[in-house]
Parts: sequence; structure tokens; C-alpha cells
Amino acid sequence: MNERALPIVVAGHICLDIIPDIRVQPAVRSEFLVPGKLVDVGPAMLATGGAVSNTGLALHRLGLPVKLMGKVGDDLFGGAIVDLLSRHSPEIADGMIVAKGEQTSYTIVINPPGVDRIFLHCTGTNDTLTAQDFSGLSATGAKIFHFGYPPLMRAMYENDGEGLVRLLAGVKAEGMIASLDMAKPDPASPAGRADWRLILKRALPYVDLFLPSFEEILYMLNPNLYADMMERQGSEDLLPQVTSEILTSISDELLNMGVAIVGIKLGEYGLYVRTSPNPERLRAMNGWASSEETIVSWTGRELVAPCFQVRVAGTTGAGDCTIAGLLASFAQEEPIERALLAAVGVGACNAERADAVSGIRPWDEIQRRIEGGWEQRNVHPNVAAEFSKRSEDGLWER
Repeated sequence: MNERALPIVVAGHICLDIIPDIRVQPAVRSEFLVPGKLVDVGPAMLATGGAVSNTGLALHRLGLPVKLMGKVGDDLFGGAIVDLLSRHSPEIADGMIVAKGEQTSYTIVINPPGVDRIFLHCTGTNDTLTAQDFSGLSATGAKIFHFGYPPLMRAMYENDGEGLVRLLAGVKAEGMIASLDMAKPDPASPAGRADWRLILKRALPYVDLFLPSFEEILYMLNPNLYADMMERQGSEDLLPQVTSEILTSISDELLNMGVAIVGIKLGEYGLYVRTSPNPERLRAMNGWASSEETIVSWTGRELVAPCFQVRVAGTTGAGDCTIAGLLASFAQEEPIERALLAAVGVGACNAERADAVSGIRPWDEIQRRIEGGWEQRNVHPNVAAEFSKRSEDGLWER
């Protein structure tokens, strides 16, 4: 780990997950949640969830200097979140925002054997998070600000994203590098009916790294194509229909909106990254790179990094951890090739454990694993037709 790595703030959505240990296996789904029926369950596990927890704790486990800034209430659930975060490091939760008299966001995860999971979710303080809550941002000393899941925070997306724009503009005014992750809103919700193309057009001029998943950004930029692909696929898993043409078209539009680096998460197929062809846009990232060699490495590139082979125990938080690997590389001014391999490497480590972050290993250990010949999965077949494999590192480039 480079001791000069830039300090990072991870902010945005956070909640408390309450997960009862349900051992009974109903014969049919309708037999489980029946009015008046008592269902015997085991102890409940408490865990933190959301971008702040998943990406932030992954960065901490990698060894990066990181502060977490999510909003909780001054209730028992808020205290539980702060306590769980502080167990990782006494200082990591110093920047958490505690709102007097507000209800902390929580999710009850009902996960009986043999039945699809049911989520009971309270948005709570995530809906009231505003730019004003980050008045102490400069005191963190951070150089990179990563914000996650604005579609799940009402004050960020309402009024055509006015709150998100104000927040990101303030981040840039503080001289920080801005990174943004997304979440796919429920189409039937107010967030799902928001004009996300307009919101992004307003917000992305203040964003340096934009890191959505394929399904998220397709839904936001081209909802008609999203609906057509979902109808053809018969599910919301649209990754089998990814093509290099769609990726290039999406990244073209996002780069034209003002971002310097676009990263699109492709789930089991890895990570696609496209960067601005203008080196001045990269130099404008508030003093990020200390060498011209780094700028050249990241200018005008279009790459895909396939995932590494692992025995999958779970994928909760895999995208958030992939982002952590990319941000960790970026904070250390790694060349783009090493950054992409680190990103999918951290994501693969996540998948080796059922929870979101316990599989994440120290940075140097992951680098040794990559350099030791860690086997990669195949690239997406639709991407292979247009990209060329780089034999020296297993990346694909166009």
C-alpha cells in the first residue's frame, strides 16, 4: 500500500440490516407469512448495509485512509450502526451525521430456506440527507469524495436532482475529486419516475468518476431499450444482452455530459471502463496525478476487465467492493491496467464470502494474488467480437 494514498470520504446511503435466522422451510410460499401465525426463528444478525458501509469498509480493509459520512437518527438503530462501524476502527465513523429526532433507515430481511427473500425497508434518514449535512466536509482532509445510491435518497433526486447537483458542486468547490455510484430505482416509485437523463445532465459536470451498473444506467438513459431488453430476457438480468456497441454509446453520452472516467459494472462479466480522450480533463481533477505518465495511462482508453475465478459464496455488495478496488487504485495513482485488475480482484474476494466485506483482504495480498497468475473468467462473448485481448494482463481493449 502506497503510504501517500489520497484520503477518501465515502458518503450516501446507509441502513441497518436486521436478518432473522429462519430455519423452517415452508412447503409453499403462502404458508410462511400467514396472519395470526407464530413462526419460530433463531437469533437475528445485525449488519450495516448500503454504499457507505460496503464501499467504505472495503476501502478500510484494503488499508486506505477513509472516513464514512452517512446519516442516521439518534435512535437505537442509529446507535447500532455507529457501533458496528466503530468496531472496524474507532475513527472511521467520526464523520457520521446524527439527526436529532429522525428515524434511522433499516431493512428487515426475511430469508427462509427455499423461498425468495422478502425485504421490509424503511428509507428513514436517507431521504432527508442534503448538501447542508456535509458542512464539515473540509475538516476531513479527504481528497476524494465518493457518493453512493442517490436514487434511494429523496432529497437528492427530487426537483430534477437539485440536491445532488448542490452537493456535488460543493464537493468540487472544496477542491475534491468527485466519484458517484448509482442504484436502480423501483420504476413504480417517485425515484423511478424521475427524469434521470436530465438529473445526470445537470450533475455529471461536477463528477470525475461515474460508476453505475449496466442495468442502472441503461434504465436511466434509455428506459425504452431497457424495457425491450427485459421483455426479451424475461427477467431483470440484462447482462447476457450486453454489446460493445451499447457500452460505447452509453459511455459516449456520459463523457459528453462532462465526466472524466466512466466505469460500468457488468456483474459476473467484470468491469468496463472508458476515459476522456482529453488529457486536460484528467489534469483538471483537482491535482490528482503527480506524474504525466499517469495522465497518459488514463487518457482515451476503453477497456474491459473480466472477473477472476472464485468459488462464489454470495454476491452481496460485490459491485460496491469493485468500486472500492478502483478507488483504492485511483487514490494511489496506479496506471489504468492495474486499477481495473484490482477492481475486479476486490470484487472477486467479496464473492468468496456470503456477506458484503469480510472477504476483502489487505491491498498487498490481493496484488500478490493477481500477480501470481489468478485465473480469469471468459470475457463477455459479445464484447470479444469488438475488443482485443491483451496477452500481458488479461484485459480486453478497443
